[in-house]
Amino acid sequence: MTDWPLAAAVAVVAAVYASVGHAGATGYIAVMTLWGLSPDVIRPTALLLNVIVATIGTVQFARAGHFDRRLLLPLVVASVPAAALGGWLALPKAAFETLLGIVLGIAAIRIAIEALGSGRGLPGDAAGPTPRLPADTALRTAALVATGGSVGFVSGLTGVGGGVFLTPVLLALRAAPVRTIAATSAAFILVNSLAGLTGGIAAGRSVPLPGFALVVAAAVGGAIGANLGAFRLPATAIRLLMAAVLAMGSAKSLL
Repeated sequence: MTDWPLAAAVAVVAAVYASVGHAGATGYIAVMTLWGLSPDVIRPTALLLNVIVATIGTVQFARAGHFDRRLLLPLVVASVPAAALGGWLALPKAAFETLLGIVLGIAAIRIAIEALGSGRGLPGDAAGPTPRLPADTALRTAALVATGGSVGFVSGLTGVGGGVFLTPVLLALRAAPVRTIAATSAAFILVNSLAGLTGGIAAGRSVPLPGFALVVAAAVGGAIGANLGAFRLPATAIRLLMAAVLAMGSAKSLL
């Protein structure tokens, strides 16, 4: 995996996703699928690249003061074991490709809607309307634990860090200001990617090294994207392009 066009695509994916607090696993999966790599290589490689980019995003958002432990902890309590379980499971190739196609298709639709709509997935400061989470602390915690467990299992199973699902859920629940949600998503992706890798290793599957070119591409793209996201640069055209790439990867998997 030292193909320079592939490395360039990974850098673009990392930059686009990092600008909104994500790590880019769905994008990495899409481009690697289009490059014809096997599922056994795609899933662990996407998680490894996720760890790199999510670490950059987590550090940056934490330094900016947008990190909220009270929101993150209930999510990861259930997500970490669920992601490890998902990473341990090995789906038949046809089932994996079908699930992967659905995941990429959902991601493509969501990104396209955000690009054509309000763009509320971009980091911001507005707290928004009253949260839809239960006011009772125990019920709120239970709702977050259930959300984290569900997203964590899917993330480990598919090689997706989970941010592409978690962020819209937290936005729909109005769980926190948008920048806090972005910070939470970055940290959530980091711990779940590590859990997914751990589950795969525990199941006896090897983790192929992504190669120096892809590591550098992910790190550079992630750093650039996180910096651009801090200044709220418009990314409508890039988001639409990424939605098209994800849709092509989805179609390739499903067909």
